[in-house]
Amino acid sequence: MNETELILAIESSCDETSVAVVENGEKILSNIVASQIKSHKRFGGVVPEVASRHHVEQITICIEEALAEANVTAEDLQAVAVTYGPGLVGALLIGLSAAKAFAWANGLPLLPINHMAGHIYAARLVAPLEFPLMALLVSGGHTELVYMTEDGSYEIIGETRDDAAGEAYDKVGRVLGLSYPSGKEIDELAHQGKDIYNFPRAMIKEDNFDFSFSGLKSAFINLTHNAERRGEELDKKDLAASFQASVVEVLVTKTIKACEAYPVKQLVIAGGVAANRGLREGMSATMNVKLPKVKLIVPPLRLCGDNAAMIGAAAHVELQKHHFADMSLNAKPSLAFQHI
Repeated sequence: MNETELILAIESSCDETSVAVVENGEKILSNIVASQIKSHKRFGGVVPEVASRHHVEQITICIEEALAEANVTAEDLQAVAVTYGPGLVGALLIGLSAAKAFAWANGLPLLPINHMAGHIYAARLVAPLEFPLMALLVSGGHTELVYMTEDGSYEIIGETRDDAAGEAYDKVGRVLGLSYPSGKEIDELAHQGKDIYNFPRAMIKEDNFDFSFSGLKSAFINLTHNAERRGEELDKKDLAASFQASVVEVLVTKTIKACEAYPVKQLVIAGGVAANRGLREGMSATMNVKLPKVKLIVPPLRLCGDNAAMIGAAAHVELQKHHFADMSLNAKPSLAFQHI
């Protein structure tokens, strides 16, 4: 194998079409992301059929742009990596079809990548990973604590029993009348308000590493609904601050507890909710006090959302392990890590 390893990575699991070229699993040569947020905004969420159609329109353009920006050709590549799950089945199939076609046409091996592994490996684009490590994965429908003893080994030690943190943000955003996706707006409002409603901190005292956000969502909806019936005006900033304070406290407390129970050198926060300023600040402040020796790695904002560079970073590990797929590779919309 050449000293420089170049992987073309393709990501199309939800509402972003993305193609990247990544060198040695750690250096981004290009990372093209075509977002569909404007198309889904009017529906208040992602419409699978619309997402798939956009992927069809964008995928070949993104591949061409990624190669051009990285200044490489198919001959320079060592492999093609693609997200095969979890995600929307129609959206995943577009990326898979494009990756297979490109790999087959250019005689390149195909690497099947777990989208959630990609989120964790976004951290490798910031700093080398040191094992064992803990990853708090907060992305869309996922809130999980993943323990890793080595590259490519993922063990779920805790997860949400109902709504994920990201889903709670979207539902609360809808109640507040914010546009989709509302996570960023809630975060901004929260920094201007006060935690005066003291929403429940579910499962925070329980002797496990699992989460639950459905009670918080219900408490929020009941409070706003009852106020509406009484004709009472509640301050959006205080509502957002109270909601976010509950989410952040639960995530931070459970994650710190897990890091104290397992030997870890690093803590990685990964996924879309990792872009949340309240979570970053809360985790950082608590780690400084309780776990000063554990290094916290949070990817930059552009690598928290869905992107192909993170898929390329995870693919480096799979290429080393020769985890290739053949042309029968299919989408696995409910693909998951193992449980301990």
